[in-house]
Amino acid sequence: MVFLDRTYSVLLVSAAEKFNESLLPLLPGSMYYPVTAVKSVSAAKRRLLEQNYDLVLVNDPLPDDPGVRLAMDACTDSPAGVLLFVRRELYDEICDQVSEWGVAVLPKPTNTQAVTWALQILRATRERMRRMEEKQVTLEDKIREMRLINQAKWQLIARKQMTEAEAHRYIEKLSMDTRRSKREVAAEILKTPGSGAE
Repeated sequence: MVFLDRTYSVLLVSAAEKFNESLLPLLPGSMYYPVTAVKSVSAAKRRLLEQNYDLVLVNDPLPDDPGVRLAMDACTDSPAGVLLFVRRELYDEICDQVSEWGVAVLPKPTNTQAVTWALQILRATRERMRRMEEKQVTLEDKIREMRLINQAKWQLIARKQMTEAEAHRYIEKLSMDTRRSKREVAAEILKTPGSGAE
């Protein structure tokens, strides 16, 4: 199996005990942990505010709301993979309604194999989202670093009358000479506004 070193937190939103009894055996603790079960949309919304889940499984309908909006909101507001179970006669209509939001849909009644496949697709989707989140953090970090270095350059230009090219070379040389990153050098320059590049 591809995801042996990872477990996936699950929020199960279902008021139907029989459905829960048939689904929970398909969520072994070795792969899905913790599994939190709630019986209403309002309880699910509270949980989603308190914690991020890897997977959200919604059994429509629920006592306080159909659950379709919850599934779409979970896709919009979190990186979770979302699976919505709907009555077979509503499947086409709801599928059209939620597919653009990224919600996977299974008609009820369903079988073990279909649920197992859907869960595998959700895990794969969650891993893809996780990699995208990591790339975004890296990109944001790089942008912050570039801003910091540019601020240090402008301080050198203002205080030491350097050209932009000279300020850039100064930061690079100081970084190499002291074996520190350009970010560290830039931060030091910005900490000493009076002395700048002394």
